Amino acid sequence: MALRPVQVNIKAVDTAEVGRFWAAALGWAVTGGTPGVTSYVAPVGDFVWPDPVVLGIDVVSVPAPKTAAKNRVHLDLATTSAAHQAELVARLRAIGATPADVGQGSNVPWTVLADPEGNEFCVLEPREVHRDTGPIAVVVVDCADPRAMARFWGAAIDWTLHEATDEHAVLRNADNTGPYLEFLRTPGGKTAPDRIHLDLLPYPGDDRAVEADRLRALGATDLDIGQGDAPWTCLTDPDGHEFCVLAP
Repeated sequence: MALRPVQVNIKAVDTAEVGRFWAAALGWAVTGGTPGVTSYVAPVGDFVWPDPVVLGIDVVSVPAPKTAAKNRVHLDLATTSAAHQAELVARLRAIGATPADVGQGSNVPWTVLADPEGNEFCVLEPREVHRDTGPIAVVVVDCADPRAMARFWGAAIDWTLHEATDEHAVLRNADNTGPYLEFLRTPGGKTAPDRIHLDLLPYPGDDRAVEADRLRALGATDLDIGQGDAPWTCLTDPDGHEFCVLAP
């Protein structure tokens, strides 16, 4: 048994605006959702959910805006050249992104921005390792202990562990395609509910409740965000990061 990451969940007050922003940022489209409640962002064309490689973006309505605290999960966007990086940054700023200071200093080769509701993300300099990831290069998760996160997530999902050190751990789809999932050692702990999290999906024939029990045995904890009798299970990982297990 294992789970597969199928989408990035972003909470927003204005789901339409945030959905449009991320669709334009990634060169994708808003392909579905419920007006005022959700917007779903995915590649243009015959996208069929769940895609074996692509992590779509599910923008979900919440009443409260983001706090001033830095998100503990963010996206890194891939570029193919210095010119592409500069063009992408300029285009993103033209559609509503703003510069963000998360303590990166002035000498890093990437650019830190925030979407229209303040969710931080990075536009990376071109890196050979990201040449085939698609527009989302990495889902980055701040944590206290990357090795512990590698143990939990390596057992929780069907992605392959590529590296685990005291400073970071990296996983990727077993087919070595699509974005990476990176756990990065970062000082400080959780101070507000996560605005961005991963949604996981069981394989056909597997049971959501059984998978949730397996995750609890690995160290996950139940989370009540007022979801009631929803067709998904809300949990937190050992570092306190929220995630959901969806119905097959």
